[in-house]
Amino acid sequence: MMDFSATKAFAIMRKTAPFVIFRMLVYFGIAVAYVVVTGAGAGIGWGIGNFGDADFQAGSTFYGGVIGFALTAGVIYFLREYLLYIVKAGHIAVMVEYLEGRDLPKGQGQIAYAREIVTQRFGEASVLFAVDQLIKGVVRAITGLIQGLMTVLPIPGLSQLMGIVRAYLRMAVGLVDEVILAHNIRTKSENPYASAKEALVLYAQNGKAMLTNAAWLTLITWAVSIFVFFIMLAPAAAVVYILPGAWSAGGFVFAVLFAWAVKVALIEPFAIACLLQAYFKVTDGQEPNPEWQAQLDQTSDKFKKLGERAVSWAGGRGRTPRGATPETA
Repeated sequence: MMDFSATKAFAIMRKTAPFVIFRMLVYFGIAVAYVVVTGAGAGIGWGIGNFGDADFQAGSTFYGGVIGFALTAGVIYFLREYLLYIVKAGHIAVMVEYLEGRDLPKGQGQIAYAREIVTQRFGEASVLFAVDQLIKGVVRAITGLIQGLMTVLPIPGLSQLMGIVRAYLRMAVGLVDEVILAHNIRTKSENPYASAKEALVLYAQNGKAMLTNAAWLTLITWAVSIFVFFIMLAPAAAVVYILPGAWSAGGFVFAVLFAWAVKVALIEPFAIACLLQAYFKVTDGQEPNPEWQAQLDQTSDKFKKLGERAVSWAGGRGRTPRGATPETA
């Protein structure tokens, strides 16, 4: 049984259309940047290759493209805090506002409105990024524990199924950080670390329901992503045809890149809209279970660090989340 409605998820996407368009501009812009800089690098390599023989020119063209691709990846890496703060957290903020029944501004005003909400909750991008990294650390520990358990179980053919299991776990826990951020925004917490800790406990104690919802979403998103990948092979092949030199492998790489842009711009927010519905529904009215908190304390050092940061946090505004006083955080 699903605790979310795909119809409602599409309604959320429609109501937050300015952010969907913003995401498309950002992530397709990143994809285009990869193509342009990779092409420029390949072109420079091709030009340098004119000073040598055909093999030298092919090699310099290839490595020029690789360098261009790597440079773009490096720039994106350094912009990751900004992307999280402005794009992902901002979109989650307006999704939460809509699910809470509040009216949303239209057009570019929605983006400014979301940024104001995120700033109120986290202050600076570095704070949000620190919280997000700690959450991811907890999630990795839990995922590793589950995968480790699966590998030692004496089930015939289990090793062949681990690829499917990993894909499922990535969906089950891969968007947990977005759900945690949504919880923080929804509760108007003054302490982002304590709120993240509370939300992780609530997620864990409702793990069966959340994993069931994630299983459905895994099927949906994988089917759509594979379809998108094959659709993107045609424009990717056209890009490779334009590039100088032997870039036969580039078609696959660029198809993956374009498919990634569609995924993070359109498919991912749909999945988040579904998971937020499920999380808010199954955790409604619940308090964090101390037994689950103790289990997470034993499982992950990052979870303990969340508690330490929650105690030392002194710059928040709003209310302290349920069960997250300095004595219990």
